[in-house]
Amino acid sequence: MIEVAVNGVSGRMGARISALVVEDPELKLVAALERPGHQSIGKDVGSVSGGGETGIKITMAMNTHADVLIDFSSPESAIAIAEYCARKNIALVIGTTGLNAQQHEKIQHLSGQIACLISPNMSVGVNTLFNLVAQASKMVGKEFDIEIIETHHRFKKDAPSGTALRLAEKICEATDREMDKDVIYGRNGITGDRPTNQIGIHAVRSGDVIGDHTVIFGSLGERIEITHKAHTRDSFVRGAIRAAKFIAKKPPGMYSMSDVLQIQA
Repeated sequence: MIEVAVNGVSGRMGARISALVVEDPELKLVAALERPGHQSIGKDVGSVSGGGETGIKITMAMNTHADVLIDFSSPESAIAIAEYCARKNIALVIGTTGLNAQQHEKIQHLSGQIACLISPNMSVGVNTLFNLVAQASKMVGKEFDIEIIETHHRFKKDAPSGTALRLAEKICEATDREMDKDVIYGRNGITGDRPTNQIGIHAVRSGDVIGDHTVIFGSLGERIEITHKAHTRDSFVRGAIRAAKFIAKKPPGMYSMSDVLQIQA
């Protein structure tokens, strides 16, 4: 049985992860973590996940060992917990978005000590989308204009979404574009003719939308649209749990959902 800890357990994702970990016969929830001062500290994790009593209290710090920790918190908390996991030899799955370049570099460094998996989106469908978009980008080349539209609920803290940024990265990798030079974020004013290499990312925040992503490939006379729509957060949760099972016994290194799903580069 794989022993699992969850960081950010009172959040929308963390609560569902803890609930599904408890239900999974291959897993055992051993720790539920929240930031200092959170109102859930000391409560049974079942009180935030919607399940019954689990016997696992929400704490600020780990007081037991785990095989793997799943993090859906904040960038700052993710780095702190990654450092802890490296000291305690605990494999790490990070689904937290909004990490900056320095924070990514820090986790990359820590992956020399433990197995780390970072993904801006854990769902099987979205990771299939990453692969399809990369293939389509190679096929259409630079003759098609490429735009990314992402829509999320009004409570999302970061924009554009980590998924939209990863889509742009996949497109750049496939077509020899550069994120810093060729990607723009929305448009305003007199923008002139659209540059050939440009990739536009547009963030929409509305209501309770869980997550929609569309990549548009447009040329003169035709258009291709590839879309993924999340109906429930459980699609991300199940992907995160699948990642945790995959990485729990792996040697140190950086892993991705492509490794979990055996998607060939």
